[in-house]
Parts: sequence; structure tokens; C-alpha cells
Amino acid sequence: MKPSLPKGVRDFMPDEVDKRNFIFNTIKSVFIKYGYRPIETPVMENLTTLTGKYGEEGDRLLFKVLNNGDFLKNAKEEDLENKNSNAVLSSISKRGLRYDLTVPFARFVVQHQNDISFPFKRYQIQPVWRGDRPQKGRYQEFYQCDVDVVGSDSLMYEAELIHIYDEVFAQLGVRVDIRVSNRKILQGIAEAAGIADYFMDMTIAIDKLDKVGKSGVEEEMKKKGIPNDAIQKVLDILEINTLTDLEPYFKNSEIGLKGIEELKTFHHYFDVRETVNNVNFDITLARGLNYYTGCIFEVVAQDAQMGSLGGGGRYDDLTSIFGLKNVSGVGVSFGAERIYDVMTELDLFPKENNASLKVLLIAFDETSHLYAFRCLNHLRVAGINSDLYPSPAKMKKQMKYANQINVPYIIVIGNEEMETGLLSLKNMETGTQENKSIQDIIQLLQ
Repeated sequence: MKPSLPKGVRDFMPDEVDKRNFIFNTIKSVFIKYGYRPIETPVMENLTTLTGKYGEEGDRLLFKVLNNGDFLKNAKEEDLENKNSNAVLSSISKRGLRYDLTVPFARFVVQHQNDISFPFKRYQIQPVWRGDRPQKGRYQEFYQCDVDVVGSDSLMYEAELIHIYDEVFAQLGVRVDIRVSNRKILQGIAEAAGIADYFMDMTIAIDKLDKVGKSGVEEEMKKKGIPNDAIQKVLDILEINTLTDLEPYFKNSEIGLKGIEELKTFHHYFDVRETVNNVNFDITLARGLNYYTGCIFEVVAQDAQMGSLGGGGRYDDLTSIFGLKNVSGVGVSFGAERIYDVMTELDLFPKENNASLKVLLIAFDETSHLYAFRCLNHLRVAGINSDLYPSPAKMKKQMKYANQINVPYIIVIGNEEMETGLLSLKNMETGTQENKSIQDIIQLLQ
């Protein structure tokens, strides 16, 4: 049988893993600088934890895990015959792969509320799974890099998280636009258009604006039964690009005005420092997930055609689902896979890879091979990434291997090198070769 992978997942070669780790380490260093601590949660969660938190589409994209053993034993024959998927599912699957890191984090906070201090600031870098149709920048298994704070409703944290976004992408060399809005403004739009009861339908439609355009959004709202005059008012309001111009539309919407007030407070904190990247109010920003209640954010690349590189926002009610009320939270996520693809496309990774092999030792015979092994250990004790070809094979074979692994230096050791203590060091890029002591080589490669 020919080996293969499921759609939407990928293998990564060593150089690719090194590049991904460069992204993770950059993100992690900024998280730590801002006072966030790491946690981890399991790959699987109970479906009762996951379902109903991401909207209808999210529930559909959840990967469900079959119960152990004879998973059909509790399924009703009638449900199987009628192909009643929902009824069958509840009897054959009680667990699912996590869809994101935020809902498991809310569960974590509730479960460990007596072991943590509020406000609790955490970061988490782990894979998640979604049954999306695989396409450019969209995979069924991908890493999220999340940073959240729970236990405070201070808008200081919204400003802090956008500064984290700005700093990380500046360090990675990726130019981005950071879009900011507020979920309450969307509710204000629904109230201003007289369709408060269609809030979720309107939000889901607006969230697809980048993909389907205004005509697509209009069609989507029509399908949900939203009246034409209300649709036109929504589209008119979406043309507004300043908070000042928006206020008259919300004169009868208390929640809409509250959204404007929260964004102004956010700016009081945020504007104390200049940013490298563009940060702008975007009224069309929707963030389709059900749990957002306040400020919402999204990051898009300036120089590459890619979906969002990150997003997040304020969620006031998420922990109450698990029994812990009045614990507000806010967080953002980095889409590591898309960031990797953008950096690859734009050739933004550092040319020198500190994680790769720096020097390979090559020996002529068994005696020099043992001598080379002693030299190898001197290099490793000095912290230099180094290796020795495992046997004194033909020189052509060893050199071919050195070229295949793209090692920048080789050290050739034979009788003469053992007698003089001067090792032959070759720069594989320039082809220059010189004799040096092991101490001099260590100093050079450090």
C-alpha cells in the first residue's frame, strides 16, 4: 500500500520544523515579556464542552472521536435506519478534537479556579483541528498560539494584546494591518436596522464579506429572511469608517453606543505608544464565533494574499457556560500555519539557522575516526552543533553526504591532523580550507 496522509494535514522536514520553531519562539518570547504564563490542555475534550460554542458551522466542523470498543452498541436501530445523524452521534461519540484553544481554556479556568489567581494571564501553543475544506492557508490540523487574560474587564488588556500583535509581526518582518472593532457595534447595527432578532444571521453574513463581497452578503441575509430595506441600511452603515460618524446611527441603541465608548477607552490606553504596523477601526469586522461580546480584532498580511493571520476579542460570558459567572476574558490567537506560509512566500526567514548543524567531521580510517570522535565532543561541550560521519567510508561518499545536508563547514581528519593537532577546516560555501587547532575552530564557530 502506498503511504499517504489524510487531506488537510502535512509532514514537516527538519528545515521546515526549524522555521516553525523560529515563529513559535518569537511569539513565545513576546508573550513572556508581557507577563503571560504557559498552560496546556488535552487534545480531546468532551463534546459537551465543545458543542454550541462556535455556532452552527463550528459544530459541523468539529472532529468527533468514536467511543472505545463497540461504538455502535448504544445506537438505536431506528436512528441508524433513518440516518438520523444527530441522534446516532450522541450514542457513538462523547469526545471531540479541540476546535480552538479558547473554549478549552474557559473550561480550564472553571475547573482550576481555586488554583489560579485573577487576573490570570496565560499563553498556549498547541494544535487544533477543524473539518474545513483544505485550501491555501487553510488546513484541518494547524497550530494556534493563544494569549488570554481572564478575571478583569479592564480595556487596558485589549490595548496590550494589540501591542503584542504589533511587536510579534514586527519581529517576524511581516507587514500587517490590524483591524479593530467591537461586537456591540454589530449589535448596534442590527438595532439601527430594526433586525435585532436577526443579529447572528447578520453577523455571520458580514463575516463573509471578504470572501463573497457585498452582493454575497446581501444574498446571504436575504436567505435568512432579513427584509430588503433592513439589508440596505446595514450595507449603508458598513460604509462608515469613523466612530464619530457612526454615533448618530446609534442614538436609539444603548448597546451600540456602549461599543463606541469601549473603543474610545481602548484608544486611551493603546495610543500611548506608536506602532510599526497599521491599526485601524473596521466596522465590517465581525469574527463569526458566538462567544465574543466586546472588542474584536483581526490581522491580515499586507504583502501576501492570505486569510487572517490572527484574531480574537473580548468574551464576557464564556466561563458561565461551565458554571463560573462574572469572569470576563479577552484574548488573541496567532495562526502559525498561515504565518509560516506568508513568511515562506516572502522569503522572510533568517538565512542563518542557529538550530541546524554547523560542522561535520570526516575521518580517513578507524584510528582517525576515534580521534575525530574526541574532537567532536570538544565541539559539543563548547555548544557547537556538530556531528561525525558514522564510519570512515570513502571520502567521496562522506563529502556527498555533507553536500546533501548543506552543512556549512567540514573538518577532515587523517594521520597528519592527528600528528600535528591542526585540523583541516573547510568552508563548504567558499571552498577555502585551512589548518586550525580545535580551540581555534571552536572560537571561530562560536
